[in-house]
Amino acid sequence: MHQKLLKSAHYIELGSYQYWPVLVPRGIRLYTYEQIPVSLKDNPYITDGYRAYLPSRLCIKSLFILSNETVNIWSHLLGFFLFFTLGIYDMTSVLPSASASREDFVICSICLFCFQVCMLCSVGYHLFSCHRSEKTCRRWMALDYAGISIGILGCYVSGVFYAFYCNNYWRQVYLITVLAMILAVFFAQIHPSYLTQQWQRLRSIIFCSVSGYGVIPTLHWVWLNGGIGAPIVQDFAPRVVVMYVIALLAFLFYISKVPERYFPGRTTKLPRIEPPDLAYPCSSDVILVAPVNSVRHAVQTQQALSRLCLPFVNSEPGMKSQGISVTPYDSHLDKVTDFKAVIDWHRAVQLCLAGVNTKSLSEVSTV
Repeated sequence: MHQKLLKSAHYIELGSYQYWPVLVPRGIRLYTYEQIPVSLKDNPYITDGYRAYLPSRLCIKSLFILSNETVNIWSHLLGFFLFFTLGIYDMTSVLPSASASREDFVICSICLFCFQVCMLCSVGYHLFSCHRSEKTCRRWMALDYAGISIGILGCYVSGVFYAFYCNNYWRQVYLITVLAMILAVFFAQIHPSYLTQQWQRLRSIIFCSVSGYGVIPTLHWVWLNGGIGAPIVQDFAPRVVVMYVIALLAFLFYISKVPERYFPGRTTKLPRIEPPDLAYPCSSDVILVAPVNSVRHAVQTQQALSRLCLPFVNSEPGMKSQGISVTPYDSHLDKVTDFKAVIDWHRAVQLCLAGVNTKSLSEVSTV
């Protein structure tokens, strides 16, 4: 029973922040930048809303809460569905109506599949980067980088194939060269230091080099088609330029950490959402509710140990500790509304494990 209690106590702590909703699934807490593991400290200008120390099940549940990774997760997830939908539409409508060859179907399928893999890998990384195991977090990070490489490969396959459609020799040269570079990036990830903060600049250089290599076949294609004045070059070259400009801007925003650099702690602020009269019910082992900042919030109770109730205190730095009173479970009681004795969370666990009756916990010094 003691091990079961400790397991529950470790994962049901919820936390509360001034600018973040407190109504999150039981077991998920949002942390500040100072409280998260070193492996998650990538951007000091994003000061709160971090998920951390979660098992796989709660990582998946965090998909539906509001955190500083919500936009990252859902933008890539929606991107996956977008490319998936485009793939179905192209295969069933666009290509058949254009009397496309088998090669066209293959190239289009490879291109869209690479983009979908890239999106899904990023979803997985942003979703499981808060895992309690640092080893698991690093595996998802490696998968995210692999997905980026696969996405770049998808761009090259379609671009090179059609740009050098009438020149089989150069098409093979560039496709083999690109494939060799992507494989080199994959092998580089085997190095134990590849995913560390010390190698962050080197990783950026590697991906910029692989992406920037596309300028060489582009210039070669322009030369083979008669220069900038050729009609086909004037039709397609601006699109390539726009693609590289967008990629460059995105990279600059990433490395410069704009706009959060100029508004530290403000880009993640949201209006506070107060809990309703009934908070989330808890497990059958303990009585616990989401942290509150008012002594009048009612709490729905469920079946629990007859003499056990684990309290919770608000641990937000710089704010006065508040929490839940210690109240014995009463099978005839539907709501607990009397918030009086607020005690330290870890001290309460120790007392409960020591067999102290919850009726006597109200005599403990409050925090």
